[in-house]
Amino acid sequence: MLIEQIQQVMRDCGQLMLQADRSRADVETKGRSNNLVTKYDKAVQDILREKLLELVPDAHFVGEEEDVHESIASGKAFIVDPIDGTTNFVKDYKASAISVAMTQDGEVELGLVYNPYLDEMFTAQRGKGAYCNGKPIHVSDQPLEAGLTLYGSASYYPELIDDSFRLLRKAFDRSMDIRRSGSAALDLCTIAAGRAELYFELRLQPWDYAAGSLIVREAGGKVSRVEGGDIDLTKACSVLATGSKVDASFLH
Repeated sequence: MLIEQIQQVMRDCGQLMLQADRSRADVETKGRSNNLVTKYDKAVQDILREKLLELVPDAHFVGEEEDVHESIASGKAFIVDPIDGTTNFVKDYKASAISVAMTQDGEVELGLVYNPYLDEMFTAQRGKGAYCNGKPIHVSDQPLEAGLTLYGSASYYPELIDDSFRLLRKAFDRSMDIRRSGSAALDLCTIAAGRAELYFELRLQPWDYAAGSLIVREAGGKVSRVEGGDIDLTKACSVLATGSKVDASFLH
């Protein structure tokens, strides 16, 4: 099956991450000093492009480490983040993931997120449920008062930081506690697996959330923009993901 073949490609890329020599990672910045890219981001993306297009030759390919992105509006497309959590990767923080979504006419059909550090492979097919290492997963059925809030600080966008922390304080006051992983893909999978109840970030790129959003929905959760409305796979937007019993209207 295609999803199993994609998993093997991602596992192979995960080995490259685990064996990386960070002293020779060739760390560069993309615009801001905290927006990093390494030779491993580029190497993983090159492998994903080659192997995924061998599996689906007629697909478009949208990867983070590209200057120009192809349209996903018609036909098949892969939306890929080769290393989500690059700063974590550079710091050896061990909270980074490979994220691959496959779309059909702009709709996510397959979502896969692989955390090589824990050897956790999260997968979902539209209409067929969500899984971690082949076992079904479901979002939490706890209210936020009995749950955890995950957040992204929108650190690449200074104009959003104050609002991010203002909303975080609101969520903190309604939660047991808060967590910050540094990987949107992993945060979405954490919601899908029922390990936390709410996640938000005020601006993410499609490759950050394309795969994870399907995994959350197939696990029984909800995904939208923070301000309400659907997420948009064609451009950056805010992302809000919750378990089944969380009312996040206080963030609007």
